[in-house]
Amino acid sequence: MNYQFIIRAVLNKLIRVLALILVSASTVMAAGSSSTSRPPASSPAQPAPYDLGVKAVQAGDYARALSLLQKVVQTDPRDADAWNYIGFSHRHLKQFDQSLAAYQKALGINPDHRGANEYLGELYLQMDDPGKAQDRLGKLGALCPSGCKELDDLKKAVKAYESAHKKG
Repeated sequence: MNYQFIIRAVLNKLIRVLALILVSASTVMAAGSSSTSRPPASSPAQPAPYDLGVKAVQAGDYARALSLLQKVVQTDPRDADAWNYIGFSHRHLKQFDQSLAAYQKALGINPDHRGANEYLGELYLQMDDPGKAQDRLGKLGALCPSGCKELDDLKKAVKAYESAHKKG
């Protein structure tokens, strides 16, 4: 019996199996990426409610944003980004209780959501609770040890709040 021939045949099969496993593993890893970016809308002609809701927020049309984003969370109640924008919209409409509830849902889904932590801190300032805003600053400081936009923005808001309240 030619053992070298058998060993080569087994090694070749092993190499093919390993290559197949590596290709499959990389595909699975890519699907489970930790990217926080949302997938694009289903078609450019028909934007998804989330995309339309974000555009409405950016345009300052908070009532429209709420109706669109509510559709998103009805379909996917674990969408922290949508809950964050719902909280943002309620806050700008001075509906602080609904805003608080939405931010808490976003943070219940993703406690490290930087936007929800920032905006919740800003809500606390609007509700005259600077201590809780400072808690959000601490959380953002832990999430962004090298700094981030959300941390900077909340720091500015806290500083402005403190400055306005020192004057009386």
